[in-house]
Amino acid sequence: MIDVESYCRDLEAYLCRKNDGHLIRITGAAFEQVQSWALQGVPIKVAEAGIDRHFERYYRKGPRRRPVRIEFCEADVLDAFDDWRRAVGVTRVVEDPPGGPGVENPAPAVRRRRSLTTQIDGVLARLTVLRGSGQAGDAIGGALDDAVRALDALKGEAGAAKGEARDALMQRVHEIDRRLLDAALAALDPADQAALSREAEAELAPFRERMGAAAFQQSSRQALHRLVRERFGLPGF
Repeated sequence: MIDVESYCRDLEAYLCRKNDGHLIRITGAAFEQVQSWALQGVPIKVAEAGIDRHFERYYRKGPRRRPVRIEFCEADVLDAFDDWRRAVGVTRVVEDPPGGPGVENPAPAVRRRRSLTTQIDGVLARLTVLRGSGQAGDAIGGALDDAVRALDALKGEAGAAKGEARDALMQRVHEIDRRLLDAALAALDPADQAALSREAEAELAPFRERMGAAAFQQSSRQALHRLVRERFGLPGF
């Protein structure tokens, strides 16, 4: 069972920090809105990432004039949730709980597909920066070098690849990405690995009863890889 009260209080505290200490209580309609996020299974860190997105856009508009209310973050939270579900392979949300607010499945975002060459170039640029940084370069430098060489070797094929050839090339790209993530996971000490595994399973807990064993195992692995990607700042396709 989701502790909705704790979920709302945690987001209330997070929003307070983002608002430089200005506390806006989550009550009334705002509480019902945040409650619906909890009942959909939006992980607390994903909700926080959505709030971050809203603040980033707010700051780009210029100096802040007033504290941000949680209600204004809804679209960004659901967008972040949609990204999370796509990343971990969860394609449906939990059903409406008896007596609880209606829960809607967020509509999938329509995304313009970038060329594979553009994607590879973007990832190569970020991997090169990471190689020279302390965030990942010291721990997984060899794996970063391997990924850069492997992706660079595919660039010549990427421009002309269409249809099945493009799909096959993407499979090779994803295999390079998987090897890099596995190497990053292996670079963590056992305690950190266990902590990330627990966090990944906790994120998927609201969906566990509606997933088969194989699907849950696959989503758990993808959720773990997502957390590893965040830990090291690794780019994704």
